[in-house]
Amino acid sequence: MPVSLFILDMQFLWVYADDLIGKGLAPWVIAELMLYASARLVNLALPLAILVASIMAFGSLSERNELTALKSAGLSISRIFRPLVVTMLLISFGAFWFSNAAWPVANLKFRALLFSVTQKKPTLNLVPGTFYNGIEGFAIRVDSKGENGVLNDLLIHDHREGETGVSRVIRAEAGQMEQKGNRLIMTLQNGVSYEEDLEQSKRRKERLQPHISSRFEQQIFEIDLASLDFSKVDEGLFKRAHEMMTVAQLQIAIDSLGGMARDRLDEIQFFGARQTAILRDTIETAGASWATIGIWNALNPTKRRMAFDGARSLARNSRQGIANGLEDARGRKRAMDRHAIEWHRKFFLALSCVLLFFIGAPLGAIIRKGGLGMPTVLAIGIFLAFYILSMLGEQMVKAGQVSPALGMWMSSLILLPLAVFLTRQAMRDARAFRFASPNFLKGIFRIKSTPSE
Repeated sequence: MPVSLFILDMQFLWVYADDLIGKGLAPWVIAELMLYASARLVNLALPLAILVASIMAFGSLSERNELTALKSAGLSISRIFRPLVVTMLLISFGAFWFSNAAWPVANLKFRALLFSVTQKKPTLNLVPGTFYNGIEGFAIRVDSKGENGVLNDLLIHDHREGETGVSRVIRAEAGQMEQKGNRLIMTLQNGVSYEEDLEQSKRRKERLQPHISSRFEQQIFEIDLASLDFSKVDEGLFKRAHEMMTVAQLQIAIDSLGGMARDRLDEIQFFGARQTAILRDTIETAGASWATIGIWNALNPTKRRMAFDGARSLARNSRQGIANGLEDARGRKRAMDRHAIEWHRKFFLALSCVLLFFIGAPLGAIIRKGGLGMPTVLAIGIFLAFYILSMLGEQMVKAGQVSPALGMWMSSLILLPLAVFLTRQAMRDARAFRFASPNFLKGIFRIKSTPSE
């Protein structure tokens, strides 16, 4: 389990490396983010760990003939599996509790913390010849850096533009930068300050573009660095997401979204029936039909065209209204499916542990190989097939091709016959996949030794 989590955590760091590097994050922030990421990856790490451990354990027992000794003592495979099955059931109950109670909390804190980290601006790092825009309202460029923190040829654009609407450009031959708390103090030497009034209260033609230009030998310039501080976003922004809900909350949301989708379809049906009522009466009633024809013949060409344009506009509006209503209903159906995916995922994690155990344990007893060689390769191959089928089923649900129940349990239904077959083979004391025998390849390729001439 720790090895599986470590591998998956390294993958997480690789994906989000650009969001973490260069921002001056405190070690405790990265450690907290990794903790929540590890909790979110338990649904992958736990089944993989159970599969690898079961194959390696029973492969080692079978390779050292310890499994044979247990059978000689009168213990069948089912009797040997019994305490491990009880253990797996306990692990499954723990996995369900984790996915229902701890998983939503971990998802909530991870999403909030990751959003805060990605929104944090990089730390103050002036690169010569490049404008630094990390401080809100400022753009700073230096030509080069000297010894003792001396900056040469500074150019500062102050775009804060407060209530006065004043912007300023400062250029100095040299300067020195010092950070004190949330304040950046820059001591500038031999420079020019240029200020202009944007005159936002006047019309464009009446603006006179006044400006002030001044020279200085030394000037102390302070910048507030509060925008670079790290602050956590409010977790309440993410609480309504389906990943942050328990089974009970997901069931309530599914029922609510399903009811809203049905109500929306009923509204569309009522709207369509109301809009077509006059047409049905006109068709069904002969007298009304003749009256309508008489009115149409009495209209001049201009009024006929106006009536036709009005009817066409009414039909277009009705069609667009129905299309918008159907799209709204489909959107609520998609949201309901997303919640249903998470509802099934809670149980899917628990039962997948039992399923992969009944694949790994019999397979280890059959192949008679322990260690980190063949068992690990087989476990990774089986888990990749399991993971790909799971992702395929989930994507099919999101695309609306299958129901959430079928899509989320498709991988388990496909691998269940394999688990039954391997368990029956292990109970029959099968001797499949014995690659260690030197006669294995000879039996396949029919290699025969010939005397040398």
